[in-house]
Amino acid sequence: MKPDQVALAIGKGGHNIKLAGKLTGYDIDVYRDTDEVTDDVSLDDFADEIDQWIIDELKAIGCDTARSVIDIPAEELVKRTDLEEETITEVLRILKNELEA
Repeated sequence: MKPDQVALAIGKGGHNIKLAGKLTGYDIDVYRDTDEVTDDVSLDDFADEIDQWIIDELKAIGCDTARSVIDIPAEELVKRTDLEEETITEVLRILKNELEA
């Protein structure tokens, strides 16, 4: 899928992708279709800096890499997740610092 469509396909809390899986009887994986080569880091690599439940919340909306989180505006992340604005701000700071390094 196009990167900007991944979160829509998965849906808030992963509801769309879960429902699609139940309806079809298949496990459905969503992949980002991109031609550009970018440096990116899996969210799991931040487990020592970001609590696992926060990482799981971000993965539930289709964000499994640092860049996929950074590419979504903070206000939108707050709307799509159960995370507070301060938490989102801190997560974005951590992720941006890693990608700039």
